[in-house]
Amino acid sequence: MKVILDVNENKADFVMELLNSLPFIKVVTVNKKKEKFLKDLEESVDEVNLAIQGKVKLKSAEEILNEL
Repeated sequence: MKVILDVNENKADFVMELLNSLPFIKVVTVNKKKEKFLKDLEESVDEVNLAIQGKVKLKSAEEILNEL
């Protein structure tokens, strides 16, 4: 299972030390670029889910192209 944690900067060292001390956990840090990508992806999935539920209307490809 994969879990993403959002940790306050002032507690990050403590949390990293704790996680690294557990032999059954593999720690992979995410850089800022990857973090932004994941956040944007999550927001996109949320928007699609809202559209599927009929709570928001998405623009068509034609509408997007006309804006350019």
